[in-house]
Amino acid sequence: MGLLNFWKKKDKPPQEEAPPPASSQEAPEQPPAPQPAAAPQEAPLAGTPSEAPGELVAETAPSQPQELILPAPEAPPETSPEAAPPPEPEKKKGFLARLAERLGKTREKISGSIDRLTLGRKIDEELLDELEEVLVTADLGVKTSLELIEGLRGQVRRQELSDAEALKAALRAGMERVLTSVAPVPSRHNAPHVIMVVGVNGVGKTTTIGKLANYFGQQGRKVLLGASDTFRAAAAEQLEIWAERVGCPIVRQKHGADPSAVAYDAVEAAQNRGRDLVIIDTAGRLHTKVNLMEELKKIHRVLNKRLEGAPHEVLLVLDATTGQNALSQAKLFHEAVPLTGLVLTKLDGTAKGGVVVAIAEAMRLPICFVGVGEGLEDLRPFDPQEFAAAIF
Repeated sequence: MGLLNFWKKKDKPPQEEAPPPASSQEAPEQPPAPQPAAAPQEAPLAGTPSEAPGELVAETAPSQPQELILPAPEAPPETSPEAAPPPEPEKKKGFLARLAERLGKTREKISGSIDRLTLGRKIDEELLDELEEVLVTADLGVKTSLELIEGLRGQVRRQELSDAEALKAALRAGMERVLTSVAPVPSRHNAPHVIMVVGVNGVGKTTTIGKLANYFGQQGRKVLLGASDTFRAAAAEQLEIWAERVGCPIVRQKHGADPSAVAYDAVEAAQNRGRDLVIIDTAGRLHTKVNLMEELKKIHRVLNKRLEGAPHEVLLVLDATTGQNALSQAKLFHEAVPLTGLVLTKLDGTAKGGVVVAIAEAMRLPICFVGVGEGLEDLRPFDPQEFAAAIF
């Protein structure tokens, strides 16, 4: 027992002295232990610059610029240039594309027929005879079709037309010659410049006047409308709606008033208000006791009395879907009042677009405007090259 107690007493001092060294030895081991524990806790907070700058900066500095900076400069160049350029080409070729699309029926009638006629065949006299029939049915008219075909016969004899594309190019050039050989479009430098618009009911005359007002307004002209169609019910009201839509003044009187008096007042109002372009609407059908052509002649005379040289333009509005009937209308109106130009509407809904060439050749009058749709921008000045290109 004595020996046992002696060993117990002897063993206690090392146990009491062991903890201090143990604590001193564990002290250096404890800092590494909290560091790994602290590192995972503070790793998500590595955004703070004070915590583990060496390791986190080395790991995040190369990765963050590659993920954030590289996409940023590439995204703007891809989106900004693509958003800006597209509108410019659309504006330049928008009407050309729209014209070609709206003349699809006429193009199929003429250009499509040429493709079918020349498929696997030699271009000879027999083929030209069949092509002449195609042109006549497309409402180019017998006379115009004969003249175009005669020009092609000479080229066939000289062996200048070897395929369908050469034939189309020659026919296109012939149409352009007919369309450009007419009288030029009158200049519009008068102040005020007076345009008298005539045409039968149903051709889109009043709508055309509204679109003309919009077109000239975009050109910087100060437009005024005169509602001289006082016989058709709601004609003046319809023109007034167009005037409000376009943003120009209108001169009108009650239903049944003297059309010549309205035209006179419109020119006078334009001079007093400083408007430099007047568009006069006229009736397309009058009462049975009044002759339409005589009334148009009277309006023409009154305008000339009020302003010397007026009307400076007399535009006849024709519906292209009527084909050769449009040519008959042009001849009748031209006998009553001296026409200076033509406006062809509804070219987008007909396969008889060839009537444009027939009218130009027969009347020797310029095609001033063409309508290829119902929108305000769908009435545009006529361009022979554009028209021929849209067909072929």
